[in-house]
Amino acid sequence: MSQPELKKLYTEKLRPAIMKERGHKNELQVPRLEKIVINSGVGVVNEKNRVNEVAEDIGRIAGQQPVITKARLSISNFKLREGMPIGVKVTLRGNSMWEFLLRLLAVALPNIRDFQGVPRRLDGQGNYTLGITDHTIFPEIKMEGVKYTTGMDITFVTSASNDEDGKDLLSRFGMPFRK
Repeated sequence: MSQPELKKLYTEKLRPAIMKERGHKNELQVPRLEKIVINSGVGVVNEKNRVNEVAEDIGRIAGQQPVITKARLSISNFKLREGMPIGVKVTLRGNSMWEFLLRLLAVALPNIRDFQGVPRRLDGQGNYTLGITDHTIFPEIKMEGVKYTTGMDITFVTSASNDEDGKDLLSRFGMPFRK
């Protein structure tokens, strides 16, 4: 089985370049992408099928079956009961992570109307969360079968110790940060 293109780019070009620029002695000191987590909250809905439809769509986008998340607490003001399904999440690692990142950067983000780039704000520990309001930007989703557009959060977890290193790594992959 062949290596994904972005993984090959990282191991052959980006990692040696970062090692040389930052003066790292060991390859393990270089920041790397550890995992991508896709999370979509459905909220409390009266329709039972809605969570399953969102799980099916997120599964098609990610390439693997997502986990349906359930409420941990009952909150009467929100008509929420403990154990009710409220969202879906999937964690991508390995080759599926690299393939998803390539599809996101090359196909999905350019499909956003009036795209100006993604916000530059990281979480302080080198990780980045990107919020997407419409899941139909991915080519795996056919517009004819979609009743509701769903938003999602895509979190890029890196081994970088600070925001500067994390932003540098993601921008070298081609993440279109705003100027």
